Amino acid sequence: MSGSTFGNIFRVTTWGESHGKALGAVIDGVPAGMELSEADIQKELDRRKPGQSSVTTARAEDDRCEILSGLFEGRTTGTPISVIVYNKDHHSADYSDIAECYRPGHADYTYDCKYGYRDYRGGGRSSGRETIGRVIAGALAKKILSYVGTSFVTYTKAIGPVVVEDIHNEEALDIINSNDLYMPDAGKAEEAMKYLESVMTLGDSAGGVVECVISNVPAGLGDPVFEKLDANLAKAILSIGAVKAFEIGDGCAAATSKGSENNDEFHRSGLRSNHCGGVLGGISCGSPIIIRAHIKPTPSISMYQNTVNKNGEEIKIKIKGRHDPVIVPRAVVVVESMAAIAIADALLSGMTSRIDNIEKLYK
Repeated sequence: MSGSTFGNIFRVTTWGESHGKALGAVIDGVPAGMELSEADIQKELDRRKPGQSSVTTARAEDDRCEILSGLFEGRTTGTPISVIVYNKDHHSADYSDIAECYRPGHADYTYDCKYGYRDYRGGGRSSGRETIGRVIAGALAKKILSYVGTSFVTYTKAIGPVVVEDIHNEEALDIINSNDLYMPDAGKAEEAMKYLESVMTLGDSAGGVVECVISNVPAGLGDPVFEKLDANLAKAILSIGAVKAFEIGDGCAAATSKGSENNDEFHRSGLRSNHCGGVLGGISCGSPIIIRAHIKPTPSISMYQNTVNKNGEEIKIKIKGRHDPVIVPRAVVVVESMAAIAIADALLSGMTSRIDNIEKLYK
């Protein structure tokens, strides 16, 4: 299987399956001399691990990470960093009934079309547990970006019909980690939870939106044609399973606005507004980068659905196992991680774009 690596300089390869022995990531391109510990990675993995609330899967995994390479005396060596997380609570028998059929909304059918063979246990490589490797790499990317002052605030903007409109204030951002849904509005979080409870009662699931605000991104990251920063951010975010749409800045709303409304006028200290979402011409402009990931409802639901088996016979199935009724809260850190990976790669890739940078480094 190709396509498991992302990035040009900061290169991330994730590996492993939902019900395999372990999962992890290999990260190349991390500068030498950076302080790093398993605790730096673990705090990020703890944000996505299962079993944290009534709206996450009951799968009991502690998701403890172990750094296997690329580290010496607490600092990176500049060589590939390999990190592993062992699976411990996989109930593979839950999936024996779907080995010969195709679950609606899943990759079962397309995997068979491409490979002619698939690991049906929990979705195998297409499982949400693959994101463990992304979060591991994201922890390293954020560590690198912290050296230039870049910071991230990521939260659930919407679950189903419940939308948080205004979130750009300190009080709202403090609320994010105080509720199970990572919403920056306590009232909306309560409303969203009630909505989820009604959905769960029916054996159904819900989708939503994750928004990520990235501050203090240096101006000049990204390239003007095929390596646009917003294009690579879009690829990074859309590569996450269940993400069906990506927006930056005003996003889709820009299509219905006028140029006089959408243009960001300049003043001495930067832009007067930020409709562009921090990127102009594929290059960061120094304003906060604001992106949104639109996430579909969890496809594994405990309602009977129509499908076919490998013989083309029409059947009805009801998905067994332990599944999140909504993916969005656990996807918050995954979206943040992939954004960090794309920006860290742009940061390292852009270091040779100016001759004066090369002179400073080598002369």
